[in-house]
Amino acid sequence: MASTALAVMGTAAGASAAPACTVEYSVVGQWAGGYQGAVTVTNNGAALSGWSLGFDFPAGQVVGQGWGGKWSQSGASVTVVNESWNGALGTGAKVSGGFIASWTGANTAPTAFTLNGTPCGTDTPTPTPTPTSTTPTPTPTPTPTTPTTPPTTPPTTPPTTPPTPVTGAPELGVSGNRFTDQNGATRRLLGVNRSGGEFMCVQGYGFFDGPVDDASVKAIADWKANTVRIPLNEECWLGLDNIEPEYRGAPYVAAVKDLVAKVLAHGMTPVVELHWTHGQYTGNSSGCSDVHASCQKPMPGAQYTPAFWTSVANTFKNDRRVVFDLFNEPYPDRATSTAAQAWSCWRDGGTCPGIGYEVAGMQDLVDAVRATGARNLVLVPGLAYSNDLSQWLAHRRTDPAGNLAAAWHVYNFNTCSDETCWSDTLAPVAAQVPLLAGEIGENTCGHAFIDRVMKWFDDRGLSYLGWTWNTWNCNSGPALITSYDGTPTAFGIGLRDHLRALTP
Repeated sequence: MASTALAVMGTAAGASAAPACTVEYSVVGQWAGGYQGAVTVTNNGAALSGWSLGFDFPAGQVVGQGWGGKWSQSGASVTVVNESWNGALGTGAKVSGGFIASWTGANTAPTAFTLNGTPCGTDTPTPTPTPTSTTPTPTPTPTPTTPTTPPTTPPTTPPTTPPTPVTGAPELGVSGNRFTDQNGATRRLLGVNRSGGEFMCVQGYGFFDGPVDDASVKAIADWKANTVRIPLNEECWLGLDNIEPEYRGAPYVAAVKDLVAKVLAHGMTPVVELHWTHGQYTGNSSGCSDVHASCQKPMPGAQYTPAFWTSVANTFKNDRRVVFDLFNEPYPDRATSTAAQAWSCWRDGGTCPGIGYEVAGMQDLVDAVRATGARNLVLVPGLAYSNDLSQWLAHRRTDPAGNLAAAWHVYNFNTCSDETCWSDTLAPVAAQVPLLAGEIGENTCGHAFIDRVMKWFDDRGLSYLGWTWNTWNCNSGPALITSYDGTPTAFGIGLRDHLRALTP
């Protein structure tokens, strides 16, 4: 579906040429009787500690639900007031929101906006597209939005019904800062990690740690999980000769494909993720001195990782229900002396300070995936073992498919492990792109910490996956289960009961 954008720029009465604000209004997707819209406001005036956007619909449109602010409507007049977490709007800062609305006759764009009562002048809007289908199919857009609770003030006429989610595992895309399915319905990824595929093969023991038969996968679904993250090993997938023949190459790929198929058969989203990689690193926080893929390395290597993602993308590119997670936990920040060097290494790869092998940057991996023609959703992690997203937006990767999201990990022992840090560093990212906490956990054998994480993410409509669906001792690490029939540990009870409460 085509998108139209209206740039609105103006000055307050009596002001000089500098505009008071800039507003971008766009129709993300439109269908008979309804549409999805997005608004981005840039504050060009003095810094604000709270904001209120106002505008009038010229053709009787009615907002049914909105996000990125508290939406209300009286007659034709719409007001969007900041949430508690996005009220600060500095000079030059942007804030974005989105909405679902009904329309009849013509879907004419608004032409006048105010920010805290100060009017903004208007340019002539681009014509709004006419409906071309009866099913909402919004195309990916870079317009950032943040889902929140629908407005408490009811519209004056019945709102258009939001898109109906598809049944089973969806073909996931990105619309603003939301995961959406092929119907345009908002989706959250909620579930678990299934560890084993990253280490069993390189250690010569098999493909996975414990059973991955239908019954064990069904047990995950019985927790009301809708997503399973599957860590992989690049040497096992590519069939390098340091791996036992029975666990490398075609047999390993077949085992992964079989697990992916079982996850899909139970209506869940499989996330295939690169965990362990080739490349010798013996510097700060080294997990092993081995050149082979036997531990977590600070960055993927240029020698094999692009080939791994080329192969994985070719394997799954015809099934957009499969999600690609580029690299488990980068930590070039431990190898280099400055954050600038670390983020440059993360983005561009090449010769990185403190890392003795040529690095494949995140852009290299995105390019490898897209060169195959794959349009699957791609997850891009941050630094500090994926716990730091502070410069993710400033170094964000370009994607011709427009289908990238941010990945983040958190445990109770991480640096960014409290609500203040999450609001400071995660909320700005989540306002612009979808955010998945690919691993959440704690080493207490309890769930008080992940309860806090899940609440913070629930309040913002974000996604998270528990580590890990393995029968390990939860006193030494965050293991969710004591048996592959789904019997939870004391830690796992917290995630299981929470997921079940979210899904009736």
